[in-house]
Amino acid sequence: MSVAEKMDEAAGGLSQEEESQIFDTLDKWLERDVRPVVKKFDHADEYPRDIVEQMKEMGLFGAIIKQEYGGLGMSALTYARVVFKISEVWMALTGIFNSHLIMATLVQRFGTEEQKRRFLPRFATGELRGGLGLTEPDAGTDLQGIRTKAMKQGDHYIVNGTKTWITNGVEGTCFAVLVKTDPEAQPRHKGMSFIIMEKGPGFTVSKRIQKLGYKSIDSAELVFQDFKVPVGNLVGGKEGQGFYQAAGGLEIGRINVAARGVGIATASLKDSVRYAQQRKTFGKAIAEHQAIQLKLGDMATKVEAARLLTEHAAMAYDRGERCDMEAGMAKLYASEAAVENSLDAMRIHGGYSYSKDFDVERYFRDAPLMTIGEGTNELQRIIIAKQLVARNKI
Repeated sequence: MSVAEKMDEAAGGLSQEEESQIFDTLDKWLERDVRPVVKKFDHADEYPRDIVEQMKEMGLFGAIIKQEYGGLGMSALTYARVVFKISEVWMALTGIFNSHLIMATLVQRFGTEEQKRRFLPRFATGELRGGLGLTEPDAGTDLQGIRTKAMKQGDHYIVNGTKTWITNGVEGTCFAVLVKTDPEAQPRHKGMSFIIMEKGPGFTVSKRIQKLGYKSIDSAELVFQDFKVPVGNLVGGKEGQGFYQAAGGLEIGRINVAARGVGIATASLKDSVRYAQQRKTFGKAIAEHQAIQLKLGDMATKVEAARLLTEHAAMAYDRGERCDMEAGMAKLYASEAAVENSLDAMRIHGGYSYSKDFDVERYFRDAPLMTIGEGTNELQRIIIAKQLVARNKI
């Protein structure tokens, strides 16, 4: 039975045995097909097309899309655990389907029934693959500062503007783009809307962004010049809902980023534990030196705390509860744990950590993205504080 078939059978609530079988198969795929080629793709900054095709076959592009629309119907908790495993081997892969699934979540949670029937089955198979268009050259964390406009003309919108740092921007074909449908609206968020846009005339990729880490995965700048998109692609069919829809969609994105942080932190720990037993100084393995033991102890504790926070946020999401605070806590802590563990892994590996023959240099390059993407960690702290006050009024 294929991974997709196992996941499909078990979707909607996995028993421990079913989850164990799925993850066993996933582990085998990662060790057989992914781990041997990570360095090749990462060092060349080459898009892993064959691996993406395998992920399509496994159903990962439909992981949290409901079964009635052709997806696997995974819970957020199971999805987070899938991301743990993949990120431990190669974090960048999870970005390909995470951004895509945020787009799918927007349609699944806020779209009209016609939009769900039209888009979700094609999202689930990866026939349409893409992501989210939020960030602009002058607007990141402050989403209300976007300038991309969509002006209604008859049965179409005419879109003009630029989006940047868009994951899947080169290789993807379809994006949920946040635009201003009423640039004069006050407050500003009331003039924002999401529109599903498939590539076509007037929708171009102006450049592929070169990055420190997160290699092989395309991050691009998208330009819209008098791009026509049907009014029927307005998510939910009503203008002015984009800001609230973004908040709802980003919860699953932040859970994913937290899970990626757990994966990097875990890989950093495992490589360090292994190396510390192999490397000897002053006649004994460095694992026997107290200075190294202190680092390993802290690293292991951070991994477990990050994992538990992420699973807690995922379970809150699955219960249908508001979980911006929980997702924010998980994203904040797990991403910082990834950065700290990757740096400690480099210190434990010493000079070899600077060699591309060792994976720890990639963990160190990849980890900082987690503190920035899906809302900076500074923003997460503000969200957490505001929710603490709101939930504990006196």
